[in-house]
Amino acid sequence: MINFRRSAAVLLGLLATTALTGPVPAAADEEQAAEPPRVELVLDVSGSMRAADIDGRSRISVAQQAFNDVVDALPEETQLGIRVLGATYKGKDKKVGCQDTQQIVPVGPVDRTRAKAAVATLRPTGFTPVGLALRSAAQDLGTGATTRRIVLITDGEDTCAPPDPCQVARELAAQGTSLVVDTLGLAPDEKVRRQLLCIAAATGGTYTAAQSADELTGRIKQLVERAGDTHTRAPTVVGGADACDSAPLLAPGVYADREAFSEHRYYRVPVRPGQELRASVSMALDRPVNRDYGVLLRATAADGRELVRGADAGSGRADVLSAGLRWSATADDEDAGDDDNATAEPSTPVVEPTTVCLVVSNSFAARPGTAATPGMPVELTIDVVAAAGAPDGPDLGRGWVLLALLTVAGLLTGLIAGLLTRWWVATWREN
Repeated sequence: MINFRRSAAVLLGLLATTALTGPVPAAADEEQAAEPPRVELVLDVSGSMRAADIDGRSRISVAQQAFNDVVDALPEETQLGIRVLGATYKGKDKKVGCQDTQQIVPVGPVDRTRAKAAVATLRPTGFTPVGLALRSAAQDLGTGATTRRIVLITDGEDTCAPPDPCQVARELAAQGTSLVVDTLGLAPDEKVRRQLLCIAAATGGTYTAAQSADELTGRIKQLVERAGDTHTRAPTVVGGADACDSAPLLAPGVYADREAFSEHRYYRVPVRPGQELRASVSMALDRPVNRDYGVLLRATAADGRELVRGADAGSGRADVLSAGLRWSATADDEDAGDDDNATAEPSTPVVEPTTVCLVVSNSFAARPGTAATPGMPVELTIDVVAAAGAPDGPDLGRGWVLLALLTVAGLLTGLIAGLLTRWWVATWREN
């Protein structure tokens, strides 16, 4: 009975708190136990990898050497997996060949001897199902609270689409699992370069053209090490609304969303007196868009009045656009909000937060043939800190006091100038 009464009291207290303060803001996920960095290397073993055009050696032999060097230098805490594509089917049936992708080393603590032996037996064989391999690699890495990385090494474009590898990359990014795909191209082909650039850009990764064995080895090592350096918690996925009153209420943190072309998405943030809102937004160009575009971040009051804005613009040379803003309540804002209660009786002061609406807008326009869905990736960072007071400065007064001060200063300046002029004229005549 005592436990029941205590539980009822706690429940009533929570309900009362919610009624007084309103809904609790959605918060970014709290820190959990650290997970090890997880990386999967995806290697193209299609027939074109037989070409001997890298330092006089075949592409596959250069890739195998690079893999061995990377496995030997792998940080102990990193969990590594290896997946191949086009490695087993030797026939001509495209339907069968385009399903040819296998994981030869599962993601986990690496058995170096086993991993190097698995890579050493690979021989260039079949088709190039890049899109299917990327989708399978994402499943190999699983989900979790931290960033996963895929490193794709290939010498050709996908010969099996659909699924189109660039569209697969966009789908993976839209799932909000914070999956990054870095791409390495082994052939100086413009179509391959464009495809690998698209895959990398869709997930926030990088593209590199490797023209030598040393370049390939060095770059793979760098990307695997980067998996540890960027082993950060994934942003919390949130869905913005099309109006302020229905927007999600957010606490300080980092959030991920998707926004359609030329869309406005709303979010709400509570800001108490004496606090300052700091917010920034970044949008990545994960597909071809028309030149001359921009991103706008605005803070507005609940009634639609604009408080402050930040903007960024590009003309085809930027991969990411970012904008930020800062806002804190002023005395004028507080007075304006209290007009309706000017005649109310004084009572115990209740510190209630001001609900600020953050509006993210973009002026992107898709090129003909560019997919409109899913929306463009958005990362929103929100922080609420103690407001910084404006630095003190000399106060010259206002209204009639300032006018009188300026008048006296003008008279004194004119008098001094007149005396100096008379003295100079008198001196000049005597001389």
